Amino acid sequence: MAAIEPSVPPSGTGCVDCDAAGGWWFHLRRCTQCGHIGCCDSSPAQHASAHVKATGHPIVTSFEPGEDWFWSYPDEAFYDGPELAAPTHHPHDQAVPGPAERVPANWQTLLN
Repeated sequence: MAAIEPSVPPSGTGCVDCDAAGGWWFHLRRCTQCGHIGCCDSSPAQHASAHVKATGHPIVTSFEPGEDWFWSYPDEAFYDGPELAAPTHHPHDQAVPGPAERVPANWQTLLN
């Protein structure tokens, strides 16, 4: 499937766009086509969905430890997928939500 490029590594360990803007995220998603790491739809900025809309890259996978599902935005469905280039999740010691120093005390009230 062209929307999944197994050899492409992730763009980093956190949401690229939140890092650039000084924001924070709840959970992370990885674009299976270009490796862009964005924050989930529960996060305030919803950068993974914004990436899908901006690029047309339709499939993401979780970038959370212990999760290996793939989500197709056009189909609104979960799928199994191939093993992707490492790393397949953010570091185990990375705070969730994160990054810890940017998460506000009332973060739970700010989730979507």
